[in-house]
Amino acid sequence: MATIFSSPPPIFSSSTTTTTTTTTTAPKPPSKPHLSFKHQQPLTTTLTAAAAIATILTSSPSLAAESSTYNLYYGTAASAANYGGYGGNSNKKDSAEYIYDVPEGWKERLISKVEKGTNGTDSEFYNPKKRKEKEYLTFLSGFRQLAPKDAVLNNLALSDVDLQDLIGSAEKVSSEEVKDEKGQVYYVYEIDGVATHSLISVTCANNKLYAHFVNAPTPEWNRDKDLLTHVHKSFKTVG
Repeated sequence: MATIFSSPPPIFSSSTTTTTTTTTTAPKPPSKPHLSFKHQQPLTTTLTAAAAIATILTSSPSLAAESSTYNLYYGTAASAANYGGYGGNSNKKDSAEYIYDVPEGWKERLISKVEKGTNGTDSEFYNPKKRKEKEYLTFLSGFRQLAPKDAVLNNLALSDVDLQDLIGSAEKVSSEEVKDEKGQVYYVYEIDGVATHSLISVTCANNKLYAHFVNAPTPEWNRDKDLLTHVHKSFKTVG
């Protein structure tokens, strides 16, 4: 079971002031009576404008990202022996070892004790409208510090067949080392595959190696890039 605490969405505000100046010129009296017809906008122009507005409102990823809200997830990275089946520790906030944001409406996939013991998966959430759009975290015990970046990524792939395939078919794999405000080192990877995009953040703390994954098929990545990037950057260890 997961304990999720609502975190408020970022607030954006904007103000626009429009000034309209109208100049009116009195027309000369007509010498002869004439008929006046009100000009009407062509129907095709009206339909084109309406279609353009609808396209902007439905296809712009930035609008969707700004209006998104997230829930904060607390993960304990409990061992399989102490996991207790489905649900784990009931007081996760006090015993949390890591946190990350979960988009509103995403569902948790319960991790079995067997799965936790074999590949170290500790938590996972997915978009119910597209299950392959997801985030999850794995951990391995007995790591005091990070190995070189290439070695870390290859070792993660040893227990993750999907990651192996993604790396093997990737058009581009980039990596960088970043530090948080406390000086803790994180390896950040971005894998641009043919059909899938992946963002990975890896760090060591509490004598463990934590790896947070954000995966999405290419169409969902193109649509939800801002949301998925936010989720990726929200991961950090605590305690």
